[in-house]
Amino acid sequence: MSARTAWLVLLASAVLEAVWATALGDSEGFSRPLPTVVFAVAAILSFIGLERAVQVIPLATGYAVWTGVGGALTVIWALMTGTQPWNPLMLLFLAGILVAVAGLALTEHPTPEPESAEAAASAPD
Repeated sequence: MSARTAWLVLLASAVLEAVWATALGDSEGFSRPLPTVVFAVAAILSFIGLERAVQVIPLATGYAVWTGVGGALTVIWALMTGTQPWNPLMLLFLAGILVAVAGLALTEHPTPEPESAEAAASAPD
């Protein structure tokens, strides 16, 4: 997987984290079937995506981005749907999370992909 693809998978997994977190709240202790199923499917897919992404992106950075973006999106969704009251400070701190996550992503150097045996054999010494 290329670094770009890994970042896209990680971001999609973060979106799914927000989905499963929201569904978890809506499941009312897993007593409501539809939100419970949405929670389970989104959680599994989110963790699979995280696992795939951190094969290229270092784990510490990948996990921080996954939780930061997922958490921020969960709060943003709650604000948009009115289930979470908002205030200007909350928006400032959400922006801080997103800026910090973007900073991590911009400063991260993905693990270099191993050179293929064919390319290594044809390279001049």
